[in-house]
Amino acid sequence: MNHADALYHREKRNVAILVVSQVMFMVAAITVMTLSGVVGQELAPNPDLATVPIAIMMLGTVFSTLPASLFMKKVGRRQGFIVGAAIGGAGGGVLSFAGIALQSFGIFCLGSLLMGLYQGFAMYYRFAALDVASPTFRSRAISFVLAGGVVAAFLGPWNASKLVNVVPGVPNGGPYLMIALLALVAITLLSQLQVPYPGEPHEGESSRPLRTIASNPAFAVALASGAIGYAVMVLVMTATPVAMRAEAFGMDDVAFIMQWHVLGMYAPSFFTGSLIARFGVGRILFAGCVILFGTVATALSGASLEHFWVALVLLGVGWNFLFIGGSTLLASLHTESERGAVQGVNDLVIFALVTIGSLLSGALLHHLGWATLNALMLGPIAIVLLSLLWTRRTPISVFS
Repeated sequence: MNHADALYHREKRNVAILVVSQVMFMVAAITVMTLSGVVGQELAPNPDLATVPIAIMMLGTVFSTLPASLFMKKVGRRQGFIVGAAIGGAGGGVLSFAGIALQSFGIFCLGSLLMGLYQGFAMYYRFAALDVASPTFRSRAISFVLAGGVVAAFLGPWNASKLVNVVPGVPNGGPYLMIALLALVAITLLSQLQVPYPGEPHEGESSRPLRTIASNPAFAVALASGAIGYAVMVLVMTATPVAMRAEAFGMDDVAFIMQWHVLGMYAPSFFTGSLIARFGVGRILFAGCVILFGTVATALSGASLEHFWVALVLLGVGWNFLFIGGSTLLASLHTESERGAVQGVNDLVIFALVTIGSLLSGALLHHLGWATLNALMLGPIAIVLLSLLWTRRTPISVFS
């Protein structure tokens, strides 16, 4: 095998490891989104606190995302990913199970906090795909990693609905033990990850101040697309299981809707990278905003199973376009030496807004109802759209 062939096979092997690791993580994330609000409602002293465990998971991500990026800049992607899966995935799954077994809302929330740390590291799988891919393969590599969510779309809701009674005497505990087991699988795979230069840290590289990078109008677009798009998606998604239960839908119906939502989130990843390459990142971000407006319109028109289905599929597709588009745009705005700070700040802002959204989700749903909660999303989506259009008036347009 010549050198070019060796590089090609290493590239594909690394991306495959990241794809499977993404699946393991996404099963955990989908289980939390599908089941933790219901568990929270059973364990919490107040119905307003039902989605607090999900918000605490996001808070754990906020606290860990920038340190995770800077930590990996020093020790490399592989070591960082293993630490995140071990402490956050395995530890968080076991603690969540213990919280349910002991009927302790506090311990359950602590497990959610650790799973937020898991997410804080795992969110960099998509950037690691850029590190291990050749320039011509990068947009497709990040799409393939996120496309791992398609498999998780089936495994996650299945885990959240079918394993709830697998441990006698601990209803709803089984899915969290599965999270811990899958994290151990991810650790085994990630130990084989080989991140070549420029993915591993190197000393002596110069970098621009963050304020200089942030002054580029395209940075504001990338940040708004990722942060607002993610926050809107999580707020609505977090409220969905509780809203459906209030409409007398069973957990099988909830799992069905969440499965299709996650398919909407990740199935487009098979071609989003190609669409960006063909039409440009600006047009894909614009399309994402339009699709999210469609989510709101559908949710306002009714609360049948069909309405939930269409709204949540559109919510997933709109998020996909904004998140992949924003991540691709961000990766074009920094050098390798600037990666740790820029990616860390980007994900810090994303999960700060996501935490606020998931924390408000339960209370907004409880006090305002499903339709009004969705209507409130029109403002944030409009901000993303206006930031896109604003770049048309600057020398650096994301539509060019």
